[in-house]
Amino acid sequence: MISLNHFKKIKQLWTILGMFVLSTILLSGKKKDKDTIPKRPNIIFIMADDMGYSDIGCYGSEIQTPNLDVIAANGVKLRSFYNNARCCPTRASLLTGQYPHTVGMGNMVTMPKVPIQKGSYQGFLSDQYPTIAETLQQAGYNTFMSGKWHVGERQEHWPLKRGFEHYFGLISGANSFYEIIPQEIGKRHVVKDNTDFPIPEKGFYMTNAFTDHAIEYLNQQQQTNANNPFFLYLAYTAPHFPIHALEEDVVKYEKLYEQGWDITRKNRYQKMAKLGLTDQRYQLTDRPADIPAWENATDKKTWVRKMAVYAAMIDRMDQNIGKLIQTLKKNGQYDNTLIVFLSDNGGCAESVSGRNFNDSTKKIGEKGSYVTYDYPWANVSNTPFKKYKRFMHEGGMITPFIIQWPAGIKPNKNYSNQIGHVIDLVPTALELAGIPVKDMPGNSLSYLWNGKSVAPRTYCWEHEGNKAIRQGDWKLVKDQEDPSWELYNLKADPTESNNLANKETTRVKTMQLEYDAWAKKVGVKPVLLKGKSE
Repeated sequence: MISLNHFKKIKQLWTILGMFVLSTILLSGKKKDKDTIPKRPNIIFIMADDMGYSDIGCYGSEIQTPNLDVIAANGVKLRSFYNNARCCPTRASLLTGQYPHTVGMGNMVTMPKVPIQKGSYQGFLSDQYPTIAETLQQAGYNTFMSGKWHVGERQEHWPLKRGFEHYFGLISGANSFYEIIPQEIGKRHVVKDNTDFPIPEKGFYMTNAFTDHAIEYLNQQQQTNANNPFFLYLAYTAPHFPIHALEEDVVKYEKLYEQGWDITRKNRYQKMAKLGLTDQRYQLTDRPADIPAWENATDKKTWVRKMAVYAAMIDRMDQNIGKLIQTLKKNGQYDNTLIVFLSDNGGCAESVSGRNFNDSTKKIGEKGSYVTYDYPWANVSNTPFKKYKRFMHEGGMITPFIIQWPAGIKPNKNYSNQIGHVIDLVPTALELAGIPVKDMPGNSLSYLWNGKSVAPRTYCWEHEGNKAIRQGDWKLVKDQEDPSWELYNLKADPTESNNLANKETTRVKTMQLEYDAWAKKVGVKPVLLKGKSE
């Protein structure tokens, strides 16, 4: 844990260092080009919401994502990067560099009127651990956030209390992309800084608004604090349910998805191989028994519309990322900005029909509609893996991962075989900002571009009784409802098709003991805690 005194010492150190550099330049009697002076990079984390592994072009999708594809081509992209399989736990790790239980987010957020019960499932970020924004702000960074918060409902836990100078976004987990639905769980807030933001009756779309405010913050910073580096956390709610999209984007896809989910999944699998993302080790997992073959599906028109809207949401997100990139270039900030893109969990197979928010007179995707794209299309999103959001099989917690920094990272046309985890993002940012990394379970990802070797890693997960541990190439995983653990060699079998638990009984026992030790350390509770669906 980094103390407040340590923050002050870091800030003082950077002040002294800046004075030293300036005096050296003046004493040399030579005019140096400002570009020769080393600069700490700007840092941007971009997170999609409920987006599956194969949902962007450079990871196999037919969805148009040209801006993300360019970022990937100009940076590094990983085959195996992990989130925490659910919204709140992943965001907690991204913000603190800790496992979610360590910082109070072992499950989901708790509502403001619920009595606080401190601990690993308290439902808001622990103040015992600084956020990346708090740490970077103390080191001289300007800090901004736009998008979904979802790690603290009470105002004392909102972004401006956790190191962000400015914030625009949705405090809670999900809502309409056009309005706030008052019947939603708890009181849903769209706020600007700490004030409720009045959503216009017309012309508002959440994805656009998040980007517009992020760009507003960057332009303001360029005008007032251009010499400071900045940190921006842009957390889109796309393509989380309710699936809402602008009709001009939806029309691009309706004809395409008439081919159905079986052909779409097969096409993605084939494109992945052509891209070099996958090889013969990646078996395409079987369509689950609860999903009918497309030829036997009823109401195909509705299913087509659902996937077209979902695709349009990702398309629009990519368009907005393109606007952000153009702003960086216009402001002269692009080359020295580290950009990270990932998703908070795998595709979401949930249904929300029980909420009764959907107006059946509205076309799917329009204001007033409220549906998900459901199991069949979530299975497509997670191609070639099995399972979904909330589960600890690969389909639930493996994410596209792209990292780009023109001034510091050489483009790699191939997909990296290195393994990463969302807990590694904070150590990466701190290293680039020149801040010592202490007492964190993750490691900096700088080995992806500095040529240094890295030892095999061990990662652990738990959410709602679903468990996993990955140790090097081996992964032990268990669903809450299953009686026994499964064991996979992910190097040979990355889609978890060949369970080796009965053949490797000693390894199972050893890994289970290591998992149990981790679970005890971070405060995993043995009893399943039911979370709200977000």
